[in-house]
Amino acid sequence: MTDQPDGRGRPASKPALSPSRAADFKQCPLLYRFRAIDRLPEVPSTAQLRGSVVHAALEQLYGLPAAERGPDTAGALVEPAWERVIAAEPDLAGDVDPDQRAQLLADARALLAGYYRLEDPTRFDPQCCEERVEVELADGTLLRGFIDRIDVAATGEVRVVDYKTGKAPPAARALAEFKAMFQMKFYAVALLRSRGVLPTRLRIIYLADGQVLDYAPEHEELLRFEKTLMAIWRAIQFAAPTGDFRPSPSRLCDWCPHQQHCPTFRGTPPPYPGWPDLAGAQGISHPTEPAA
Repeated sequence: MTDQPDGRGRPASKPALSPSRAADFKQCPLLYRFRAIDRLPEVPSTAQLRGSVVHAALEQLYGLPAAERGPDTAGALVEPAWERVIAAEPDLAGDVDPDQRAQLLADARALLAGYYRLEDPTRFDPQCCEERVEVELADGTLLRGFIDRIDVAATGEVRVVDYKTGKAPPAARALAEFKAMFQMKFYAVALLRSRGVLPTRLRIIYLADGQVLDYAPEHEELLRFEKTLMAIWRAIQFAAPTGDFRPSPSRLCDWCPHQQHCPTFRGTPPPYPGWPDLAGAQGISHPTEPAA
């Protein structure tokens, strides 16, 4: 099994589970297969592109000295953040016309301006941004992902922060909230096992809604969640040799980009490429995550 890039230009040495792919499997095993194994192409939505630009701008913002992180600076970082996103995925440039690009960048600037009503980035220094985490659990399950921001207080408390830049459709809002907290608990388990520290706070910042959700996980709760992640990985490994990833129809099928390949919609999946061909591709978080 050869190494493949993880979506951010880094090699992935072995199969791993990311929060996005774990959530995909829980939602629909066949969706997991399409995204993680077949790697069927998905054209990022405008919301996803905007989210990537905002995340890139915030990462650059926190790379500056605290005194320089004013609102005007954040707005000025949008254009270079767009160039950074397009440089990573040049094919996207042809899918966005000049008017769409102008609107996307304007919306990104508006989201960043609203961010200052939720946090003041000039008043603290995060320990790291866009942090790649990787840890192997006791049963061999490998967790891998990227954390938007990790804050560490002078007294040692750890806060995990994730930015959400889009609004989920009303019918999918509850699931979006569930996926967001699933993702945060995933990161909490990864930090608990890699650093030996229980994060004291998980913070989700909804830039589009102007809301902040704080959650304080308990140790026993994360141990139970860790077992859930192990169980998901065992189920994936059980299905992997034969490719028996079955669809799980729900209302979320309305937003699935792979209906033409799904038996539920009288589609036919592509030939199964087989688990050995996966290398490290499955379970690696993509820089353009679905907006939530």
